[in-house]
Amino acid sequence: MSDFIPGLRLSELFYHEAVGPILASSFPTLQYSSALLGSGSEVLGLDTPQSTDHHWGPRLQIFLSVDDYAAQAASMNQALSKQLPHRFRDYPTNFGPPDNTGVRLLEDIGAGPVNHRVEIDTIESFFENYLGVNPYDEVRILDWLTIPEQRLLTVTAGRVYHDGLGKLNEILRKFSYYPRDVWLYMLASQWTRIAAEEAFIGRTGEVGDELGSRIIAASLVRALMKLCFLMERQYAPYGKWLGTAFAQLSSAKSLSPVLGKVLVSKSWQEREQHLSTAYSLVAKIHNTLGITKPLDTNVSPYYNRPYKVIHSERFADAIRETIRDPEVQRITTPIGSIDQFIDCTEIMTNPQLYGKLRMMYDR
Repeated sequence: MSDFIPGLRLSELFYHEAVGPILASSFPTLQYSSALLGSGSEVLGLDTPQSTDHHWGPRLQIFLSVDDYAAQAASMNQALSKQLPHRFRDYPTNFGPPDNTGVRLLEDIGAGPVNHRVEIDTIESFFENYLGVNPYDEVRILDWLTIPEQRLLTVTAGRVYHDGLGKLNEILRKFSYYPRDVWLYMLASQWTRIAAEEAFIGRTGEVGDELGSRIIAASLVRALMKLCFLMERQYAPYGKWLGTAFAQLSSAKSLSPVLGKVLVSKSWQEREQHLSTAYSLVAKIHNTLGITKPLDTNVSPYYNRPYKVIHSERFADAIRETIRDPEVQRITTPIGSIDQFIDCTEIMTNPQLYGKLRMMYDR
């Protein structure tokens, strides 16, 4: 097999050199859009040769209008199946049947129709199934708060190869990032989350609970990383790619060494000292955002207890005061978005389930 080609590039070549010419020949007047969006590490540009062991390969989506989908999808699928080459850039274009876990692998065939993964859909159907919202409707506040960031990231990080419908790029811009006051609410909620645990490093350590202190330290490191994604207005991926994506943030250069020291510290005092440095660094980043008046970036004792904290609630309170959207102001529970209070794969990958969490927001 030839040298590894990242999936986004492979699919782009596949569209321009194989799929597009077939559609131009067999459906010369048909208007469509083509892209690679949604699930898969290649959509994030994070695939490696290891990724080729499941679902990976020459694949993409073709989007049709609702009317053209009803009239042409079946014949288009058949034309591609008959006319696609059996191999492209030395990769099979045929995918085997799903195994008992639903995984499909590339499978060489010498002749006959190709069981391809050129997925034919409408824009409405794709977004409704993947995000749980109609892409042509206004995205409501509670929609923004209950769509997992991984889902928002994997539609906006993908690549459009052709937008003959003239709508797909506009829709992706629509989902590019949270509206300002939703963002502020999430920032405040993340500071609130940190405030809830920052004193526990010392308290658990003080009673000899070293394991508990380490667990809380790891939780705070993750919370600080997620805060940095918010401050840099970048969607955060799910756990598998969180560290990889964090390394690409501007704040990672100064924070990564410090957070690494937190995780390998051998005493709660050392752990607390490195966390104190991290708190001050993220507080300084907050001040550069200019969304509140500058706040003190030094750690201090936790009230009358000798634990070093940044008093994160100060940042949360100051940020909330800057929110102007009445609908966001009416959300009185500082839980943030779904990613800030849920960590369950079964919920985060099911729009029918995560859509029900709108009820969590008391307005």
